[in-house]
This record gives sequence, structure tokens and C-alpha cells, in this order.
Amino acid sequence: MMHRGSIAGRHGRHISIQKALPMTLVVIVILFSFIFFRQRLRDGYEVFSVRFFPNAQRAFSYGVEHLSSDNPGAYNIDLASYFFMRTLALDPKTPYLYHQLARIAFLQGHFGEAMRDINTQIEMYGTSTPNSYYVRGLIEGYAGDYDAAVRDYGYFLSVDPANWASANDYAWVLLKANKPKEAVVVTDDALKIHPTNPWLLSTNAVALYEIGDYSAALISAKKAQTGATYMTANGWLLAYPGNDPQTAQQGIVTMQKSIQENIHKIEVAISGGAIQSN
Repeated sequence: MMHRGSIAGRHGRHISIQKALPMTLVVIVILFSFIFFRQRLRDGYEVFSVRFFPNAQRAFSYGVEHLSSDNPGAYNIDLASYFFMRTLALDPKTPYLYHQLARIAFLQGHFGEAMRDINTQIEMYGTSTPNSYYVRGLIEGYAGDYDAAVRDYGYFLSVDPANWASANDYAWVLLKANKPKEAVVVTDDALKIHPTNPWLLSTNAVALYEIGDYSAALISAKKAQTGATYMTANGWLLAYPGNDPQTAQQGIVTMQKSIQENIHKIEVAISGGAIQSN
């Protein structure tokens, strides 16, 4: 009897869990629906307030919010563009306005428009908005103007020498400009401050490979692989603050795959008996 009772008890709990499961799903759906519609209501309020109670600073702050990956639920590049265009109509001299317009154009793949906007920003504010040189370097790099990108990244890094993202992108355009030795120096210096950064380690590995130092390249590549293995979506978004948060996981997978391919390439070079550089 005791045995039968214990079996009945287990079945009873199993049935109650089955009954509770649909209710749990309903609660989850309601919760996500609430979060979604709350954000949509907030978006609507922001559009209403800027349209009927125009204020350039408020419009600009809304634009910044919708272009930031810090709040995935609020990220909306179309709304960000709308608010920045409203800011442009209200006060075209708003600091960093053309900087933000350039970021949006770049994310949309409109490099010519992005370059015009970032050049306007720099013409208006010069070195008082140093981040604009970083953005211009990024645009120039993707447009294939590597020498110009080297100059702009070099300037920004002189202003903010501890900025690992700038150092990494600087090294990237140095590699594109066929200057791997300089890329090694830049990444080596940055790794003294950020020794476990997977982006820097990966770029350092590529630069070392290009100068023929395969053993050192393999060490950096495997360290990069370790860092990328434990990378989170939040960690990835810190490196790409203007990107859609929904792309974070795919970005991590792409990075991990790239590092693995680099490791294979380096290992092939080593097994082929390549001569090590000094």
C-alpha cells in the first residue's frame, strides 16, 4: 500500500505540472506582450511630444536612445533617424547631430551619405568632437580608402590611447594598407592594457601571420578563441554599440568561425615548415 501510494503521489505531481505548464506559457506571453506594447506606447508618446511640443534636445536624446544597444527593446534605427531629422529641422547646430546621422547612414550602407555627414560634423566642430574622427575612419575603411582611415584612426587613438576598439580598427586598416608590422605594434601596445580582449588578440594573430611569425600568431589566435568561446551577447554589443541587438548571437558565431579559420591557416603554415621571423 505504501508503494502504491508513493506511485500515485508521483503521478499526481506529474499531472499538476502538466496542467501548470500551459498557464506558465500564458504568463510568459502576457509578460512579453506587456513589455512590447509598453515600448510601443512609449515610442508613440515620444513621436507625439516631439511633433506637437518641438524641442531639439529632447528629439536628439530620443534618437540617441533608439540607436543604442544598451536597451534592446528600444533599439529602432528608423525611429532614431526620424528623431535626428526632427532635430535637424529644429536646430541644425546641435552638437554631434551630423555625427549621429553619419552613423545611421553607415549602418544602412550609404557610405557616400555617411561621409558627407561626418565631414560636415568635423567642419563644424573639428577636434571638439574627437569621436567623429573614429567614425570617419570607420567609413573610410569600409569604403576602401585605407590611407585616409589610417590617418583618422591614428588621430583618435592619440586622443584616447586606451580605447581598444580604436586600436583594433586602426590595426585593421593598417593590414588593409599592407602595413602588417605597424599593425603588430598597435595591437601589441593595446594588449598591454587589454590582454584578454579577443578582438585585439585575433587581429594581432593576423598581423603576426602576415609578417611570418607563425608561432606567436598561433598563441594569440588560441587566446582569442578562448575569449570568444565565453563571449556573451552583452559583451559583443559593447564592441558594436550601434548595431541591432538581435544580431549579437550571429556576430559571436561569425567571430568564432573566423578565429577557427585563422587557427587552421596558421597551423597549416607551421606544419609546412615555414621559417619563423625574428
